[in-house]
Amino acid sequence: MVYGIWTFCSAVLAFAISAILGKFLIPYLHKLNFGQTILDVGPNWHKNKQGTPIMGGIMFIVAIVVVTVISTLVYIMTGAQFIHVFFADIPREVVFIFAGLGLALANGLIGFIDDFTKVVKKRNLGLTAIQKLVLQFIAAGAYLAVLGIAGFGTTTIIPFVGEVDLGIFYYIIAAIGIVGIVNSVNLTDGVDGLNGSVTFFACVAFMLISCMMSYLGVTAMSAASAGACLGFLVWNFHPAKVFMGDTGSLFLGGLVCALAFATGMPILLLPIGIIYIAEELSVVLQVSYFKLTHGKRLFKMSPIHHHFEMCGWSEVKIVAVFSAVTALFGAVAFALVYFGVL
Repeated sequence: MVYGIWTFCSAVLAFAISAILGKFLIPYLHKLNFGQTILDVGPNWHKNKQGTPIMGGIMFIVAIVVVTVISTLVYIMTGAQFIHVFFADIPREVVFIFAGLGLALANGLIGFIDDFTKVVKKRNLGLTAIQKLVLQFIAAGAYLAVLGIAGFGTTTIIPFVGEVDLGIFYYIIAAIGIVGIVNSVNLTDGVDGLNGSVTFFACVAFMLISCMMSYLGVTAMSAASAGACLGFLVWNFHPAKVFMGDTGSLFLGGLVCALAFATGMPILLLPIGIIYIAEELSVVLQVSYFKLTHGKRLFKMSPIHHHFEMCGWSEVKIVAVFSAVTALFGAVAFALVYFGVL
């Protein structure tokens, strides 16, 4: 009961911080002329979003970090789990929480550099793809190194198989998976309210799963993340008054990876992150099909949310459907854990 109230308070506090920050941050971003430049490759009607402030992800980043740190410190103190020396005697969850925040913040910093480059140069191209990938792999490598130093092994759970020790391949697969998901979440940020809504439901799924596994610190972190996303949606839902930018989307990518690893089952990213993965695959398939057929397109436009826009779906409908799919697959993930498949 006490931890239930604590989790609820984490969500509410993160929501309040994120939503209230928007009241001050958005005018400040306007003052700095930190507006979005819309590329010609997107739907034509997106041109009316030209100049909408970016870097709004700072709202939920501050909220998530502040509330997670507070809730984790409370968790340590109330559990009488005090930190004495370097990794010794630190609860498993605490390592995953703070290492996870580091992963999310590192990716958020990469996004911030990218966004800042865009607004300074007044174009929609910041860091090159290679520059981003190198920095993202460094961030993923550092995160996995911390977990390795902390003594966490190279075993993972595979459905219907159980625990499998992948050895050195664990780090290779994990690094590629983290960078892949981070960029998939980034691609999901293309319609007002989409990324925030999908990530809200992803965080709720991780909250329920970590609660069931009695990972109470991770439960509070997931709740804070969900609440902060809702607070951001106050300003980002259609018609958006601010965009999260790569600052926010790359942070969220690192965050959902951190939550999955904290449960001990990174494979949960497959069902819970189904929309992120679909967005990434739609781009890969579109580019591959275009090259193979010398100019033909598999989708009207990619990522996949733009395809549905071109089919006549409103932004609100896309957000609703994609969120419902995430909620459904989040429920499937919960059931898989509950019934011991994972």
